[in-house]
Amino acid sequence: MGDPKEAGAEGPPAGAAARGGLSLLSQGESEEPSAQGSALFLGGNEVKSRAVVKYSSAPPRTAFARLEEKTDLKLPPANWLRESAKLGPAGTTILGSSKKSKPFSSFGMAYDFIDSVGNDVDVVSDSENIKKLLKIPYSKSHVSMAVHRIGRTLLLDELDIQELFMRSSQTGDWTWLKEFYQRLIDQKWQRKKKSKEHWYQKAILSKFLYYSINGDGAAQPVSSTAEQQESSSSDQTNDSEGASWPAPFEMPSSVSEDPSASSQGLKNDFVRNILWTFEDIHMLVGSNMPIFGGGRYPAVSLRLRDNNKPINVLTGIDYWLDNLICNVPELVMCFHVNGIVQKYEMIKTEEIPNLENSNFSTKVIKDIAQNILSFLKSNCTKEGHTYWLFKASGSDIVKLYDLTTLCEETEDKYQNPFTMPVAILLYKVACNMMMKKNQNKKHYGTIRTLLLNCLKLLDKSRHPQIIASANYMLSELFQLDEPKKEENSESPLNENSDESYSEEEEEMPDSDENGSYSTSSDPSDDSKAVAIIKSVGELSVPEKYKSIHQIRPSCAFPVCHDTEERCRLVLSYVLEGLKSVDSSIKKESDLPAADPSTPIPLKYEDESTRGGPEGLEKQMALFLDKMGSLQKGNYSSQSGMIPGSWQHKMKLQLILKSSKAYYVLSDAAMSLQKYGRALRYIKLALQSHDTYCCLCTNMLSEVLLFLSQYLTLCGDIQLMLAQNANNRAAHLEEFHYQTKEDQEILHSLHRESSCQGFAWATDLSTDLESQLSVSCKCYEAANEILQFSDLKSQNPEHYVQVLKRMGNIRNEIGVFYMNQAAALQGERVVSKSVSAAEQQLWKKSFSCFEKGIHNFESIEDATNAALLLCNTGRLMRICAQAHCGAGDEFKREFSPEEGLYYNKAIDYYLKALRSLGTRDIHPAVWDSVNWELSTTYFTMATLQQDYAPLSRKAQEQIEKEVSEAMMKSLKYCDVDSMSARQPLCQYRAATIHHRLASMYHSCLRNQVGDEHLRKQHRVLADLHYSKAAKLFQLLKDAPCELLRVQLERVAFAEFQMTSQNSNVGKLKTLSGALDIMVRTEHAFQLIQKELVEEFGQPKSGDAAPAADASPSLNREEVMKLLSIFESRLSFLLLQSIKLLSSTKKKTSNNIEDDAVLKTNKHIYSQLLRATANKTATLLERINVVVHLLGQLAAGSAASSSTVQ
Repeated sequence: MGDPKEAGAEGPPAGAAARGGLSLLSQGESEEPSAQGSALFLGGNEVKSRAVVKYSSAPPRTAFARLEEKTDLKLPPANWLRESAKLGPAGTTILGSSKKSKPFSSFGMAYDFIDSVGNDVDVVSDSENIKKLLKIPYSKSHVSMAVHRIGRTLLLDELDIQELFMRSSQTGDWTWLKEFYQRLIDQKWQRKKKSKEHWYQKAILSKFLYYSINGDGAAQPVSSTAEQQESSSSDQTNDSEGASWPAPFEMPSSVSEDPSASSQGLKNDFVRNILWTFEDIHMLVGSNMPIFGGGRYPAVSLRLRDNNKPINVLTGIDYWLDNLICNVPELVMCFHVNGIVQKYEMIKTEEIPNLENSNFSTKVIKDIAQNILSFLKSNCTKEGHTYWLFKASGSDIVKLYDLTTLCEETEDKYQNPFTMPVAILLYKVACNMMMKKNQNKKHYGTIRTLLLNCLKLLDKSRHPQIIASANYMLSELFQLDEPKKEENSESPLNENSDESYSEEEEEMPDSDENGSYSTSSDPSDDSKAVAIIKSVGELSVPEKYKSIHQIRPSCAFPVCHDTEERCRLVLSYVLEGLKSVDSSIKKESDLPAADPSTPIPLKYEDESTRGGPEGLEKQMALFLDKMGSLQKGNYSSQSGMIPGSWQHKMKLQLILKSSKAYYVLSDAAMSLQKYGRALRYIKLALQSHDTYCCLCTNMLSEVLLFLSQYLTLCGDIQLMLAQNANNRAAHLEEFHYQTKEDQEILHSLHRESSCQGFAWATDLSTDLESQLSVSCKCYEAANEILQFSDLKSQNPEHYVQVLKRMGNIRNEIGVFYMNQAAALQGERVVSKSVSAAEQQLWKKSFSCFEKGIHNFESIEDATNAALLLCNTGRLMRICAQAHCGAGDEFKREFSPEEGLYYNKAIDYYLKALRSLGTRDIHPAVWDSVNWELSTTYFTMATLQQDYAPLSRKAQEQIEKEVSEAMMKSLKYCDVDSMSARQPLCQYRAATIHHRLASMYHSCLRNQVGDEHLRKQHRVLADLHYSKAAKLFQLLKDAPCELLRVQLERVAFAEFQMTSQNSNVGKLKTLSGALDIMVRTEHAFQLIQKELVEEFGQPKSGDAAPAADASPSLNREEVMKLLSIFESRLSFLLLQSIKLLSSTKKKTSNNIEDDAVLKTNKHIYSQLLRATANKTATLLERINVVVHLLGQLAAGSAASSSTVQ
């Protein structure tokens, strides 16, 4: 044995050791002195042993009284079998007069120290059983033990065959085991009576221990052990309730109050529970050994020995192990002869293995312990099964049987009395791990297996509460709301192979060592055995079973590769839980019977009677009233469940879980664009929630938030269904499909409520307006729920999302009404006034846009607010257009109403720009608003120009307003930025310049008088014409517009020429006009190119050339412009020839003029011939014009070079 000082130094103080586990010491009890709980005790140089007292009901130690020699132990002491204050509440148990350990003693300990079971501890058992196992190689006596596996922990209990078979003859229990025992092991079984010597020795020991108590104080009434146990266990319960877990994780009352539990010995009756670490084996051990103070150490054990019988190895091992387990450093032996005390002897614990006649190797004991544990762990693999470790008296063979498999051959598995305690322990261990599940997900596989094995053992009709709770816990293991990183998030759950275990472990083939498990040569002997140790001598061989002990069982948590699979698993557990709850409610007979396999008919109102969106308003009001009443805690259940009962609590949790699962399924279907399926799932989620609301007595804010999220998703789905109307049949089919599981869950929901609370939100309508209205109402309801409590401030992100969606759906509805109004306007041909229906649609549209803008502004979403302002502007333009057809087309004037609505539209567009602030915030929206604003100004100016309101305004005022509007349109028309809209902007700007130039040109023609104003108009007309021509030249698809602008410029030059008197001035103007004509060559080349392409296409085998003609080329327009062009060119050339000829007569020797005159005459003659040919095609005529313009350009270039 090592130096005790050194040993003590390694251990922590007593308090620290006690804190390491769950301490059940109540205030009335005191822990034993510190050495008991802390010392790291070396049981010899070869083995390590450490014991920590987890619980003790023993009183403070008292010194033992040394009896005088010749004391007769056959005579009873005065205090014999009386309770004493010094004995504490344990009373006679300490002094060994109680009955031996009960068959379920390990379960009592496991229940009290649930934290240790399943993970940290290898073995839970009575110390007597541990000693019996470790003495197997030395002892000839029989061994009979029940072994159960809970996680990584083995529970060992004595299975007293004698006792069981005596009971079976009276009650009929265990008859199957008795038959099996007689058939395979002992055909002539008879109950063996214990000898008189046995009872004599027991009595003399009891009297000796009572004598040894110092003094014989009067017996005093003290609280019973049971009461102490209750107080301590209630402390534990209070601790567990502090955890943030719902009611179902509390121990069901049916388990904790099971009257059969105490009769089966499921209580922890040990004086001490010790966490004993022997080498690498962790054991939770129960011990009743009396410990006294005194001697050189603070603790000693007291033994009585017959002086005539020397100590043998078995006794030595017994004493040594008892002292190791209880951390007792010294043994006091009292020797007697025929009950007469002879002498005392003190022996240190480390010296026990070396006593005379009792020599044994501590290292061999260590090897035996490791081998037995390995053997049991390798073979007792099935959780919930009862294994029987049996060695017959005098036999060297140890056999392991699976009693559960044998019991299954009989009719009722409940004939095995271990079934219920095992099931409850599995459930308790799972509950305990579940409480801590957030700390480590790697235990999920373990928890799941514990619960599945628990469910296998339970009878549905007898234990509905545990079954419902276990199924709920199984559903809780699957995280529905985790982010969609399934591959990553699942991986830690699979890294728990060494932390968990499997129901069906494969034995590793491992050379000849595995042979020790194989059946013997005589199969009739042990064909039923799971495994056999052929000779007890094998247990002493170091590491004989070591390789088998190091198994790495696989119990990976199931990987759900997709969300649907995960949710379906959850719903399957929820359904089992609901069935269990429903089956336990007595009022079943009062309910109408429903067949789960047939869908439940739901009452739907006809849409026509419900009145579409208007009917929704009433349903929404009813819904909000109901939500308000929920805050007050109204309760209504059709099945008659009592609020606060376990059924009520459990059903609430299960229903909430089902609603979450259906929500996640709906969200997944939504992302796959399966909108019909998504609506079906969200309908089930809302039906679940409706039932929850009916049952709930106190609505949690978290649950209200869920409802808000469900309604938000429902709104999204309805909107998507509205936008995907073309696939309606497929969506409808998906919506009406239902699985059997969904029908059964719905059946359970219908036991509590009608599930119609959200019918308004989940109907699949065929009407677009109705779908959009439902979507909007869903968002509004979601928003209303956020207003009920402080949810808005607690969940700002969700609140913002709801308001965004509200703004968006109001925009959608506004656009829907606006388009309807535009369609009505298009159909209105005969009627000249605006219809009431149109005005109603405008109001609805405007109201939606206004609310939407308010939604976006309240969350400071400037971009979306700008888009809605933009749409409101568009609505105003539609209103303006509706008023434009009110008058006669010939007498039509730009009306004040049009002006009013266009100005309103402009206001909204300007507000949109102010909302955005700068282009940087959202360039695309900014450009779009600018374009719409430019268009509005342009349209208004164009209408004022084309349908001048001369009856109300003067010409000059109209011209001023048109000019201002056109210039503003130009301001918001971005010509320079490179974008897809640039050509449109260039065309718009060119058109504006063209219109302004035409207007000033017209003013100049019609104006008389003010020369300054005429000059101003002339300059402006010239400026705008040149700008228009430049912009049109940039465009490749506007040759006609370019041609028209150039022809108007020529007409402008001709008009100027009429007011000129001198030939020189006229010639100069003519020369300028001809230059303009030359510049039209670009336009004719574009037309020529398009015509060539058009005529070239039939050659490629196309049967319909007209269909492929360029859409931008208007042939009639080209013909018209070409005729004008030919006549104007002819006129200009003729005027030029006349003027040049008259000038030549007056002044000779002008070479330049001669060249120009010659060229012009030549071109003029060609033009006349070409125009005279009436059979020429359009392309031929254009070819001639292009040719003549080329000559004209060359001539003017030559004349200018001559000048130079």
